[in-house]
Parts: sequence; C-alpha cells; structure tokens
Amino acid sequence: MTEDDKPTSAEEDSAAARSRAAADTALLEAFGGVWGMVDTTVPGLVFVLLYTINRDIHLAALVSLGITVLLALARLIRKETLKHAFSGVFGVAFGAVFAMMSGDAKNFYLPGMLYTLGLAIAYVLSAVFRYPLIGVLLGPMLKENLSWRTRNPGRFRAYTKATWAWGLILLAKSAILFPLYWWGDATQLGWVKVALGIPPFLLCVYLTWIFLAKAPPPIDVIAEMEAEEKAERERERAKAEAERAGEPLLAEWADRIVDEAQQEPADRRSPPRP
Repeated sequence: MTEDDKPTSAEEDSAAARSRAAADTALLEAFGGVWGMVDTTVPGLVFVLLYTINRDIHLAALVSLGITVLLALARLIRKETLKHAFSGVFGVAFGAVFAMMSGDAKNFYLPGMLYTLGLAIAYVLSAVFRYPLIGVLLGPMLKENLSWRTRNPGRFRAYTKATWAWGLILLAKSAILFPLYWWGDATQLGWVKVALGIPPFLLCVYLTWIFLAKAPPPIDVIAEMEAEEKAERERERAKAEAERAGEPLLAEWADRIVDEAQQEPADRRSPPRP
C-alpha cells in the first residue's frame, strides 16, 4: 500500500466522528430514549396521584394500565420499536393485578422493583465474569459483536466500567425502595419511586456515554466479513479466467494480488489503543 493509499488524519477523524455518532444513537436506542422514560414513569405517576386523591386501588390501577396501552399504541402509530412499550405494559399489568388481588397498593410497584433488582444483579455478575452486559447489548448494534473482548481491550474496559455503573446505581435504587415497601406506606413508596425513575437512568446513560467516548472506536466485524467475501469472489474469478486462458502462473499471480487486497482493510484500520 503506497503513502497515497493510507488514510489521512482528516479521514480518520471523520471516521471516528461517524463511529461516535453511531454509538450515541445505539446507546439511546438500547435504553429506550425519551419515550422509554415516559413509558416507565407516567403510569406509576398516574397511579400514585390517583391513589393519593381517592384511595381507590382498582381505579388507579386500571387507569395506569390504560395509559400504558395508549403509550404502546402511540409507538405503533409512529412505527417505533415496541420492545420497551411491551415491557412497560406487562410490568404495569402485573403490578395492577397484584395490587387489586392483594388489596395493597404497594404491590403495584413490586414487579418493577423486582425487575430492577434482578437487572442490577445481572449487571454485576456479568462484569464479574468478564462478559459485561452493556457490551453484549451494544456490540451487535455497533456491528462489533463481541470483538471487543479479544481485539479491543480499551472498549472492553469501557464496557466493564459502564456495566459496573449500571449495576451499582440500580442496587442503590433498590436499597432505597425495598425498605419503603416493607415499612412505608403506598403513597410514600409511590412518590419516591417516581422520583427515582428518571435521574438514576440518566446518570447511568451519561456515565456509559463518558466511558465509551474515551474508548477506541468499535471494530466493524460486519464490514470485515463482507471484505473477505468480496476478496474470495475476486480470487475465484481471477483464477477461473487464468485457467481458461491456460496460464497457471497467471492464476498464481492473481491469488497473490487478491491476498494482498484482502489484507488491506486490516491495514487501513486504526489499531486499538491499549
């Protein structure tokens, strides 16, 4: 590869900027974005507001469930992903059923609290066993899959730090809510849970963004596989043409040229920072 073929600093900066933008978009999509916060916060707010006013568990639970369904339909109309909306619908539905069957308004929040605690434990364990959950979630979205585990140690460290941040923050949230569930009343639990809905989430997303912004860009393993497949097709085509022409030396020469071309994408990539 000649000097003219090597990427310039401006090209590298542009590629890094595109990579950062893709990472930011993937980060927002992975955790639901603004509408994800609305889906998880509004139903609980409506429930505690109605229950505080009239102490009617059935009315508060049914209205909250109805609002959750409307939010899911709004996503469907906007042709957005429904995975976050569905999780909200099921969570509110379970909470509404528990609260109405038990007659205890605090049980409306129990499924969500258990989910948060389970997620916190999953984050911590994944970091301990060196498969940080943030990397597992974001890797496919950034087209790097699990390449960060063996080929990009800087991103491995960033994903591990982000996963620890999510786990510890969610554990702290659970440490506040469960004592209120056991010893507080429903309105106290409801208002505190609403207050702890968005701020910890934003803190987790912000810390994840900080860690990844300082990490090396992801390795696009999808592009690598496509380049290898293209090189293999070129190799077969060149060999076939050389063999038809009755020139075996030309076929060997074509193999060598294609091998060099196949290595070029790796040469063009910036090496991961330690």
